[in-house]
Amino acid sequence: MSGKKQGFDPYANEADVLAVGKLMLENRLDRITLSGDVDLTADEAGLAHARKLHAVLEKIVAKLEAMKLPAELPPPAVGEVDNPFN
Repeated sequence: MSGKKQGFDPYANEADVLAVGKLMLENRLDRITLSGDVDLTADEAGLAHARKLHAVLEKIVAKLEAMKLPAELPPPAVGEVDNPFN
């Protein structure tokens, strides 16, 4: 998580990142990006990771279910910018 915020509010900003093991969940306004990996081992650490992942996925599903969703998002606009180092 970024800053001093407590929790991860899906689709609320472009800043929050939540780590579950080495799995990173990056918050965006129109998507949640997952990258990395996590081992859900059969021990207390694995259970803690599984619970954390389960809780955040429940929040994501609830938020999506409460939204009016398009069939599919259009691809992001890609543009060019001047090189600031030239």
